[in-house]
Amino acid sequence: MEIQYSKRIKLMHALCLADASNGSVQPNLALDQYDALAAADYLSCYVTFKAIQAAERSPLAERSENFDMLSVYQAYALLAYAFLTMPLAQEDIQPQLPAAQVTIAKTLFAGLPDAELIEIIEAGFNKFQLIGDAEAEHWAEFRENLDKLTVAFVIAGTDDESPHDKEEVLPLFGQLLSQLCEAFENV
Repeated sequence: MEIQYSKRIKLMHALCLADASNGSVQPNLALDQYDALAAADYLSCYVTFKAIQAAERSPLAERSENFDMLSVYQAYALLAYAFLTMPLAQEDIQPQLPAAQVTIAKTLFAGLPDAELIEIIEAGFNKFQLIGDAEAEHWAEFRENLDKLTVAFVIAGTDDESPHDKEEVLPLFGQLLSQLCEAFENV
């Protein structure tokens, strides 16, 4: 029996929440207590945090040395959110990008003043649109790879028959983030 996609991302949300607690909390598998869009918000931040770690980036240092890089992380999380939510349209669940932008920024950059958050949100959205609208082959390939990776991540974490587990997939997010950072460092 095929599990609904919305249930898959809710399950991933539960599993990643438990993972973030370093095993001190058991996953709450009462999936009706989760919202699919909130799960997508959380998962986009989760994979972005993991990508930043895997890419050995330092947002704290970049805040003072290269502030614009924070908007690259925001754009990356928005792209992950977009790919996580696309399949929800088949279940008549529409993404809420304006709300997600704020949630993502406040999660990724907790503690920053509102003026900085607004700047990150605006610049991140501009990069998100640039990448989404770009026709160059390397951007199309980047979007395709991130799309496949988000699907692989959800399947790896929710399907016992998946050839990979989510821990094998997570480092790949770091590789894609590194590519994105390099692209915007050269601008």
